Amino acid sequence: MITNGIERYPKSIAMDQLAPLLSQISLSARVFFSGELCQMANFDDSELAGHLHLVKSGKVSVRMRGEEIALIDRPSVLFFPRPCNHALVPQDQKGFELLCASIDLGVKVRSPLAMALPEFLALPTDDVGPMAPTLDLLFGEAFGRAFGRQAALDRLVEYFLIQMLRHVIGNGILKGGIFAALADQRLARSVNAMHDRPAHPWTLDELADISGMSRARFAVNFRETVGMTPLDYLTDWRMSVAQNLIKQGRPIKSVAMAVGYQSQAALTRVFSKRIGRSPTDWVRETTTSN
Repeated sequence: MITNGIERYPKSIAMDQLAPLLSQISLSARVFFSGELCQMANFDDSELAGHLHLVKSGKVSVRMRGEEIALIDRPSVLFFPRPCNHALVPQDQKGFELLCASIDLGVKVRSPLAMALPEFLALPTDDVGPMAPTLDLLFGEAFGRAFGRQAALDRLVEYFLIQMLRHVIGNGILKGGIFAALADQRLARSVNAMHDRPAHPWTLDELADISGMSRARFAVNFRETVGMTPLDYLTDWRMSVAQNLIKQGRPIKSVAMAVGYQSQAALTRVFSKRIGRSPTDWVRETTTSN
């Protein structure tokens, strides 16, 4: 397909896979603790934020809903992408050193970035490769006294999050969901196309053609990998984009056109079914909660 002399699909296929996902949220992080802990620390979901814990040294038990889910005995990244009640419990008298940050990956707009990740992810820092220099910078800032420390820490954590997402996608660490699809060279083409052009009237045949598969093979592969049909994923993606645009103050009629619906009424029907309330009610509740 040629648009204004530019080959559309080859550029879509080669595009930055994370760019559309990141463009639909205001990625943010706030470091709220760095130091040594000698007693249990509890973290709740009251902020509607996820958490990132970087364990620098020591041995710690990770508990969720009262059950131990991991025993960490070497420097590690502990990642809770969505709000989650959990606790970190030191396993010896020396305690453990860590850095803690609250993070926002777009939970309120049900971004695939937040919703498709597992509830908890642990990565030993020995295995994170290119992220190691950023970890060194983070710990240097966290345990130092330089001017602008808080701002530097927050920006570094945001950059670290992007590096971590690159790592889990590129290394196929996630076995299902949209990130597994992005790690699949063929499925990534159709996913990137949907992300890049949510307003386009995509059909199953067209998406299969972009992925270089038959219609039946594409439908089966997509569902087995992502856990839903391609068109169901497209609808969820459109709703996430719509929520972000509505939060920005865009008129609902304009939002409808931007995500592939010909009228405000058509968007409202799908939005209400998927989100559980109308766009007007949703933005009112979101504004009130903020």
